[in-house]
Amino acid sequence: MTTTRVSAARRREVLDALRRGTVPQTGLDLFAVGLNRFTPALDERITGTASGSGAFHAIRGEYGSGKTFFARWLAERAKRAGLATAEIQISETETPLHKLETVYRRLTERLTTATEPASALRAVVDGWFFTLEEEVDEAHPELAEDSEALEGAVENLLEERLRSVARTTPAFSAALRGYRKAVVAGDTATAEAVIAWLGGQKSVAASARRTAGVRGDLDHFAALGFLQGLLTVLRDCGHPGLLVVLDEIETLQRVRGDVREKGLNALRQLLDEIDSGRFPGLFLVMTGTPAFYDGQQGVQRLPPLAQRLATDFSTDPRFDSPRAVQLRLTGFDLQRLGELGRAVRDLYAGSARNPERIAALVDDAYVSELATAMTGRLGGRAGIAPRLFLRKLVADVLDRVDEFEDFDPRTHYALTVSTAELTDIERNAAADSADEIELDLS
Repeated sequence: MTTTRVSAARRREVLDALRRGTVPQTGLDLFAVGLNRFTPALDERITGTASGSGAFHAIRGEYGSGKTFFARWLAERAKRAGLATAEIQISETETPLHKLETVYRRLTERLTTATEPASALRAVVDGWFFTLEEEVDEAHPELAEDSEALEGAVENLLEERLRSVARTTPAFSAALRGYRKAVVAGDTATAEAVIAWLGGQKSVAASARRTAGVRGDLDHFAALGFLQGLLTVLRDCGHPGLLVVLDEIETLQRVRGDVREKGLNALRQLLDEIDSGRFPGLFLVMTGTPAFYDGQQGVQRLPPLAQRLATDFSTDPRFDSPRAVQLRLTGFDLQRLGELGRAVRDLYAGSARNPERIAALVDDAYVSELATAMTGRLGGRAGIAPRLFLRKLVADVLDRVDEFEDFDPRTHYALTVSTAELTDIERNAAADSADEIELDLS
């Protein structure tokens, strides 16, 4: 059993998420099984993004293949390189893809950096103004005693930095000026309202909008201009790029036909704008199922988009290029599931009260036995087993071994799976093998 130096808080956050059966928000590198083959190419993309290039990848995989895990693992790598990140769940009602103003709003709500949790927008904007002040102080030390002249110099620098954005979206720079004036005046309520408007929020007080010199709410056409402005602000305050993840984009297949067409067109527009160089420092990633990329209710419905995303998957997955526009996640087999379980067991043991008991009772052989049993409960489909397998391993086995001196999982624990803890896909897999297994429905 190996040990890794991990902070107590980071370890606890990971294990708590696994107990709940969810993907942890951080610490994914601690048990990122099977992703090493992607690392060099993706790190190149991150480096290129930090240097001012635009990038795009489409992640494809069936349920359980680890798409969300992959996206968050990539986000951690991006944040270590200084990039800001945002993970957006696409949905018909909450975040429809064809309404880019809503996508932008979700982006600002979920904006994070290595030091700031969501939403980091206000911290980023404050950091930007601090950077502008420092530049003005360095260039014009004589203004240090003249607050009015200093503010004028900061505003002039703001205009200079946002000149390209202001040509198409003047409201973005106007809102920043309004926010700055409210902060300097000590008007906290107005400052908060303006930053909310800058983040695409609706129903901002009319008085705050008048103060900032802006009108109405952010619309579809201005959203891309606001994104362009946000990238400028991020770059100037030390975040050289932004990774945006559009997760569960396959939900487009379930919406009304005209809405689906609009969503696919919005995606094509984003890719075209990245290629044109409009968004230097933007790394866009989307996740979806093979049916979305290959089926007539998804990407194939819009030929220009299908051509952009076309990738040859006719060869053995071992030879998939990690530089391709689409990256295929093949999911877990029984061997990889056992490897994942051993990594989590070792992570747990690093902060356990009784690590020696865990080493003796939850050995490699037992982890493999549990993985085999869980896969059997789900119709032999190891690919959809990781979530539930890790939840059982941590909550039902490792916690009990650590807490109870006389608990032996081989003697006192029989794997049970209730329908209440299954997702729809897991439930269907369990039902398919109902003749072979017996589910505890208590």
